[in-house]
Amino acid sequence: MAQPDTSAREPARDRLLQAASVLFYNHGIAGTGIDAIVARAGVAKKSLYNNFASKADLVNQYLEARHAEWLELYERRLARALDPKQRILAVFDAYQDHAEHAYERGFRGCGLLNAAAELDAGDDGRQAVRRHKEQVEDILTRHLAELLPQDPARASTMAAHIAFLLEGAMARAGLEGNSARVVAARSIVDDMLKAF
Repeated sequence: MAQPDTSAREPARDRLLQAASVLFYNHGIAGTGIDAIVARAGVAKKSLYNNFASKADLVNQYLEARHAEWLELYERRLARALDPKQRILAVFDAYQDHAEHAYERGFRGCGLLNAAAELDAGDDGRQAVRRHKEQVEDILTRHLAELLPQDPARASTMAAHIAFLLEGAMARAGLEGNSARVVAARSIVDDMLKAF
């Protein structure tokens, strides 16, 4: 008797994380129950607890996966950037790519910030979101330091300003359900960088 082909089937952990990612983004963390996650993943509830210590652990893994997803988009954009200015703009391009992803229920803004808004102050998940946002600002600082090698303080200040512009653009993009504000913010930064 032939065995069923399971090579194309993802491991339960991956299916659970994918299901949680879609549902957390669509309905929020509080609005998504364990039963909905396991049903969407097509696994037994026991599989969830065999792979994650708790719902909080699953949330933290979701946040780490969102961060890794954005970093991958950024790395792809970065690979095509030829100079520091293009590397700075690659950050915006990666956020635009994220905004234009084919979400089931449309783009609702930054999934990390949406999740952080639901978590208690001091929650590990909020710290993960903070680390992501700090890493984005560090990336901007590093690229600006290439443009301003003699003035690291100015590079750091400009990176903070650009990060604020980016976050504001993402908040508005989430409200409007499209990437137009991210594109507009990119254009503003592109104009700013023409001075260098």
